[in-house]
Amino acid sequence: MLALAAALTLAGSLQDPNGTGPRIPRAVDVPRTEVAADSEPTLDDALRLAADDAAARALTWLAGTQRPEGFWQGLVGHKQGDGYLPLRSVAQNEGLGEGHMGVTALAGMAFLAGGHLPDRGPHGATVRRTLDYVLAHVTDSGLATDGGTRMYSHAFATLFLAEVYGMGGSEPVRAGLERAVHLIVDCQNSQGGWRYNPFTQEADISVTVCQLQALRAARNIGIRVPKQTIDDAVTYVLRARTERGRDRGLYYYKTAGRGAWDKNREYAINAAAATALFSAGVTDEEIHAPTLDWLINEYRLVHAYYDTHYFYWYGNYYACQAFYQAGGPRFLEYQRRITRDLIRSQRSDGRFVNDTGPGDPFATAVAALILQLPKLYLPIFQR
Repeated sequence: MLALAAALTLAGSLQDPNGTGPRIPRAVDVPRTEVAADSEPTLDDALRLAADDAAARALTWLAGTQRPEGFWQGLVGHKQGDGYLPLRSVAQNEGLGEGHMGVTALAGMAFLAGGHLPDRGPHGATVRRTLDYVLAHVTDSGLATDGGTRMYSHAFATLFLAEVYGMGGSEPVRAGLERAVHLIVDCQNSQGGWRYNPFTQEADISVTVCQLQALRAARNIGIRVPKQTIDDAVTYVLRARTERGRDRGLYYYKTAGRGAWDKNREYAINAAAATALFSAGVTDEEIHAPTLDWLINEYRLVHAYYDTHYFYWYGNYYACQAFYQAGGPRFLEYQRRITRDLIRSQRSDGRFVNDTGPGDPFATAVAALILQLPKLYLPIFQR
């Protein structure tokens, strides 16, 4: 199938200002065809029940570690090589009575993924406290932040609010969500992307995908998001795609500035890019097959060397969505493998370990999301 080549020819192309980047189609012109299998294979009953039990124990641990103010705490930092450079320690935020906005939003989504809503279900009170905390920390500017968190956490908070509103939220939820969405739209830069802080001219795939996912979720439930904002973000992701050679189908972390076109073999970045394109309706098999095949093979290495690292947790937060959207044998292979790995790695108290990154609440929230994907309660986990 020559769909991508045709798109490149018919849509024209974009190129980075220095003329060194790959040529790409405009996002709106990429062919959009379904690739999911008609008959979806599923986990066997024993593995599914074990996954349900592991998820339930993870949620119980999360509920027990939520602070009365509604948040979870974690190390606020950012990637530096294979490390995680702290910007604000847990001890500092404990002293200030502040939480980690991104970890809290992910934990909230983990409960939503299990069918727990504000004031409804066994964990309804936990979700209510989470929602009240997030809404209370959407500032007048629209930025959702606490404890020094930045655009990553803002995107997860926006996504959480969109999921709550889409599952039956109130007008206060809509109002907070709209302010958060407007902030994302307003600070999209000339590249079509976003970076760690609002209103910066730098951009990277990882932060951009977080914002794009939040915007798509909001738009899907009726919040106004300019189509051009989505198109420009998708174009930014496609610009990062490697079009030829042994790495065809993999995505570079940055396409401009320092580090541009430098690395394209990061598990999390490729999983995030694939998920973003699926969610935006770019589903052509020729675009996704090389990426998904690489992710299947790379998972073994990521699990072997980084199973308690944020590389593993953040990468698989997106990989589970990408494989689900693709469907078919790849999804089943991935789902069986990660489900077994998560069940084996869960601690006796129900938590999962993240020793390089925000911490155990982060890992436990992501694990619970992945294990509960088959329930399909969350709109982001639906095709």
